[in-house]
Amino acid sequence: MSDPELILYYDGNCVFCRNETARLRRWDGAGRLAFADIAAPDFVPPAGVDLEALNTEMHALTADGRLLVGIDSLLAAYTLLGRGWMVAPLRVRVLRPAFSALYRGFARNRYRISALLGTPACADGVCANKHPFR
Repeated sequence: MSDPELILYYDGNCVFCRNETARLRRWDGAGRLAFADIAAPDFVPPAGVDLEALNTEMHALTADGRLLVGIDSLLAAYTLLGRGWMVAPLRVRVLRPAFSALYRGFARNRYRISALLGTPACADGVCANKHPFR
């Protein structure tokens, strides 16, 4: 197998994040994506990015070394897997600021949202890694 075209940095303690990466893995029959769990004990952030930034919103690293943040990470992953149509509204220039703000709000509150939805790993107000709500 060749090197991945995109590395997605995700929070393995986040139920939403795990579900999304599982979906992307299922769609990625060609092995074009790689996944790095920022919650893993042995995780080392990529050069120039700290763990706090990675924990604030999704990041991705392209094969040519570009770092993508937030909705740009999602756009790249979905497009790479031939499913760009599913996230096409994120490309609309006038809508991007609103989608970016919504995504950042969701990412910042992902544990709280999980708890409100009754996700077992987050039912006590913290998720599996015992991160307090942000």
